[in-house]
Amino acid sequence: MTKRSRFLGGTRILPPPVGRKMSVSGLVDKTFLAYNAGRLREASRLLTERMLKQDVTVGLSLTGALTPAGLGVSCIVPLMKAGFIDWIVSTGANLYHDAHFGLGLPLHAGSPFMDDRVLRDEKVVRIYDVLFSYDVLLDTDAFFRQVVDLPEFQCEMGTAEFHYRLGAYMARRERELRMGDVSILSAGWRYGIPIYTSSPGDSSIGMNVAAMQFGGRGVKIDVSLDVNETAAIVHDAKKEKGKSAVWILGGGSPKNFMLQTEPHVQEVLGLGERGHDYFLQITDARPDTGGLSGATPSEAVSWGKVDPDRLPDTVVCYLDTTVALPVLCACVFDRVAKRRQKRLYDRRGAMLKHLGEEYRKKVSADAVTKKRKVLR
Repeated sequence: MTKRSRFLGGTRILPPPVGRKMSVSGLVDKTFLAYNAGRLREASRLLTERMLKQDVTVGLSLTGALTPAGLGVSCIVPLMKAGFIDWIVSTGANLYHDAHFGLGLPLHAGSPFMDDRVLRDEKVVRIYDVLFSYDVLLDTDAFFRQVVDLPEFQCEMGTAEFHYRLGAYMARRERELRMGDVSILSAGWRYGIPIYTSSPGDSSIGMNVAAMQFGGRGVKIDVSLDVNETAAIVHDAKKEKGKSAVWILGGGSPKNFMLQTEPHVQEVLGLGERGHDYFLQITDARPDTGGLSGATPSEAVSWGKVDPDRLPDTVVCYLDTTVALPVLCACVFDRVAKRRQKRLYDRRGAMLKHLGEEYRKKVSADAVTKKRKVLR
């Protein structure tokens, strides 16, 4: 009898018929056996069996128009509430459109096959097949300008503090409207989850902040503080044998900002580290175009972003996030008990102080340019 190859040890492809009583997690485990369905099954297992253990600090990045599609309300806020997300890097646009829900401003399901000239005439805005009134933008802009004009915003701060303070007013509005927990911003404030934006000026929130400065009012964003705070979160996560996980929805600037925490610790600050322990990405971008959105975890190893010994604990699923995230969310709630909230927002100062102390032990600020002289 021919010796059986070691490569034939995987699950036999002989799934049961799909029935009415099959749960989402059961469907994924039993019938998602190949191609990107197979990668989604691997993503589910990575999440439920390793990434969501209490000793893992989980960062989530958000790219693409996810909140207008309702994914903030249906998936991200419940994950935050259950303690499954510890810190977030998002595009400003996702946080801006998230605010529509907290303010009770309606968005509607529509069609991508419409005459946009007619929509413009009728003051209807379209995000593919999501439709809403132009007044939704105007009312959301007015909310941000009124809040940013308050005394507590007349200073400099990082985006985590900025979003935390915004979240308090969003939560107040949710209570007034009896909306329940629908906003990522208010959930960040409620559960102490720091929310960062890698490009603060690249959204309608940033546009309204900029407009306030014409009147000499409003917040000033300290982007360097964001770089150091996010690195401090990851550095702190690895203390005493803890682990760091990145869950990347899309790619782009938030992906880079989340992953650059490890090169900042290793390459720039010169502190010993090996990279993130777990890497899960949902993307529709190809790796061969050279864009970061499609860059693989294997490539990230070469930068020090992912621990080379943990490369088997990485999954990339080439699928639309609007399909993948609800499925993964259902699997998580089927399989994993709620975690204790880490409330990293409350510990930002202590984590940043510790990172600074470790850096100063390694090299003095005056000697940093002398470590590797390249200028003549």
